[in-house]
Amino acid sequence: MGGNAKVEHVFVLMLENRSFDHLLGFSGLTGTDASTGAATSVVGLAGTESNTFNGTQFPVARGADFAMVVDPGHEFGDVLCQLCGPTAKYPKGGAYPPIDNSGFVASYAQACTAAKQNRPLGEIMNCYTPGQLPVLTALASEFAVCDGWHASMPGPTWPNRMFVHAGSSAGLDHSPTTLEIVTWEIASGFKFPNGTIFDALNAKGLKRRLYAGDKFPMVSALKGIQLDDIRPYSNFAADLQGDFPYSYVFIEPSYAILNDYKGSTSEHPLDDIRLGEGLIKSTYEAIRNSPLWPSSALIVIWDEHGGFYDHVPPPPAVAPGDSVPDTPHNANGFTFEQYGPRVPAVVASPWIPRGTIDHRVYDHSSVPATLEKLFGMASLTARDASARDVLPLLSLDAVRTDAPTSLPAPASPVGAEFSLAKAATVTSIPAVPTRPSETIDAGSLPVFVQAALRQDLELSPASERPQILARVEALKTRADAAAYMKEVEAKRAAMN
Repeated sequence: MGGNAKVEHVFVLMLENRSFDHLLGFSGLTGTDASTGAATSVVGLAGTESNTFNGTQFPVARGADFAMVVDPGHEFGDVLCQLCGPTAKYPKGGAYPPIDNSGFVASYAQACTAAKQNRPLGEIMNCYTPGQLPVLTALASEFAVCDGWHASMPGPTWPNRMFVHAGSSAGLDHSPTTLEIVTWEIASGFKFPNGTIFDALNAKGLKRRLYAGDKFPMVSALKGIQLDDIRPYSNFAADLQGDFPYSYVFIEPSYAILNDYKGSTSEHPLDDIRLGEGLIKSTYEAIRNSPLWPSSALIVIWDEHGGFYDHVPPPPAVAPGDSVPDTPHNANGFTFEQYGPRVPAVVASPWIPRGTIDHRVYDHSSVPATLEKLFGMASLTARDASARDVLPLLSLDAVRTDAPTSLPAPASPVGAEFSLAKAATVTSIPAVPTRPSETIDAGSLPVFVQAALRQDLELSPASERPQILARVEALKTRADAAAYMKEVEAKRAAMN
């Protein structure tokens, strides 16, 4: 080990689309500054923050709906509006405009118009209370909460998730289309110039394991990830009780993307956040009550802010240095010299003092940076080379004996009904998805199609590759995507 002999196993659970203020802005958490040792509190909301839209002021408010009707925008242009105002323009290859966090309501108004929904625009400013999120609040108060953790770029899910895996998105600054993913696969998959953290672990002779709540998790869209690498989340708790030689574990929730996320544990805003609370609870308790706990660290993060208000302007960032604007993946000409909005981040380990609050800047590249420091590996890019790792948070000289063996139940009524079995249920592909005639090229759906495609290619003879790629290129609607993914699901079942 290169950096901290206390830890042998790093677990990362990455959820979906929530800003720091939206989940923890009204948490009122207090504790000890991780850097100075002084008494401090989280950088949250005063209650006076607001956005103005069409002459009306929309203040932040305590209490948010457990599920949204409209999915707030979070593509590159949406985030530009949210951070810089509705008239902002990004000059390709240039500097990001001045940030004042003034356009969240304006952006949400656009999303409501696009969805043909007449919604109260102020709901994008609503933030949860601690009683609504008892699991997250308890975990954050018991260990370390990082209130300076930012999305790696001001944009959507997939490029942000790539930074967790590679310290880079290889120039990707948008949600890809199905045609783009087919083009990648024709060239043998999406390539990171310096590989991924999974490649680095393999080269070091270290084992990694992936757990998923879906049969087609997004991580399986990456080149080099095989079917055998992925375990159903339902096996997670039991696996930790036996021989477990894995140094790094990445966990994805269920998404139910073809059912508009309903019934998933991802915490996507269209679904009930309490189900994601249950997943956090079950993940922590599985690790805490296993033999691995004394040598483990769990990082719980959200991939991007999902369009929800956060009052802290994100700072500039170090570009990964492995791509340049206007390459094939770079639709907006983004230079990656700007972080996205804050997202919640909690680090749990028996080596972390209770009530630790860290105000320093992190981003998703802090995950590979932590693994590189811990296991003595070289950085993948300039971004993770400059990123802060979380190992200094593990500051105790001996493991805590007071770490809770369980966390509170999610808020009612979900809390009363919650069980590990429910959190572990693998989401099936529906025969008929929601909005079946709408385009396949919206949001993250093409990434899930790519995950299915990579599995299809792995399960099929090489001679069928051209036919499979042509099949996916012909997909046009959400119904087409569902039919194809059902076919791959059946092919997988037949191989078992």
